[in-house]
Amino acid sequence: MRTLKTSFFLFAVCLSGLVLGCSVPVSKIAQAQNGDPVLVGAGDISSCRQQQDDATANLLDGIEGTVFTLGDNVYPDGTLDEFKECYEPAWGRHKARTRPAPGNHDYHSTGAPGYYAYFGEAASPLDTNCTDNCKGYYAYNLGDWHIIVLNSENEMTEDSAQVQWLRNDLAANQSNCTLAYWHKPRFSSGSSHGSNPKTAPFWKALYEYGADLVLNGHDHDYERFAPQNPDGEADPQRGIREFVVGTGGANVHPFGTIQPNSEVRNSDTWGVLRLTLHPTRYDWQFIPVAGQTFTDAGSADCVGIDTGPTHTPTPTATPDAPGGGDQEQRIFLPGISQ
Repeated sequence: MRTLKTSFFLFAVCLSGLVLGCSVPVSKIAQAQNGDPVLVGAGDISSCRQQQDDATANLLDGIEGTVFTLGDNVYPDGTLDEFKECYEPAWGRHKARTRPAPGNHDYHSTGAPGYYAYFGEAASPLDTNCTDNCKGYYAYNLGDWHIIVLNSENEMTEDSAQVQWLRNDLAANQSNCTLAYWHKPRFSSGSSHGSNPKTAPFWKALYEYGADLVLNGHDHDYERFAPQNPDGEADPQRGIREFVVGTGGANVHPFGTIQPNSEVRNSDTWGVLRLTLHPTRYDWQFIPVAGQTFTDAGSADCVGIDTGPTHTPTPTATPDAPGGGDQEQRIFLPGISQ
């Protein structure tokens, strides 16, 4: 039912011209090939019981680059049928350019066989023909950046195989800029889950090797943190900046206790985070779905890159709108489409 309903909906809106990017124009592909690479995505994405994942997938239609997922790709249990019936009609049309990460709902089926069968080799390229209980962590290069995908559903203690692999990968990394993503955040102000200390070994290794960015999902909201060290202390010189982007389509949730170094928060908007990865710096922009207005944007240099002052747009806070909660910060930036 979901597949038929979604297909008809997309056909109708494409005919009406209401949705920009019902297909990916040749010019978009050329931009991805000729400019600095773009990494775009979110976590906590698809369910057959709601349509917000269709709205975020429509955003991806008009954005070039590599798509990331931050886990909980499909609800409630991550079965192969759910991937085919719920994820495929929305984000599935971008599967060929997607580099996924798994989440706890993908593992509701023991060993996440649906996740590994659906994404195939892209989900765990370190395993040969693995279809369940796979490693689920891997790395790839995107332009001048090194990208690391980790599995917060696997062992992640200091002496675990995953953390030892991470340290070896970081030691061999020759890139100036490094980004890592996985599902459960080390730091989060979300009321549903919040900060997860079990992921501290990831942060410790990434910090020691000078990583720049961490992306997570799990809490169904958007939150940006200032650069900080593994203990959650502000570190503007060599700290890691974290984004929580659990806004891919699942129900959004309110915030709880606001964590130190939390800079920007929103709990009532679906959307995707678009990152432009320059050789020594990066730009970010949170893009809301059609009909919503919250956004957040800025830029920063990579850790250890001394290129002079960073010019970051200054956000202007506006009063909270109904439904946002008194802990939400709503950001509007000049020059960004509302």
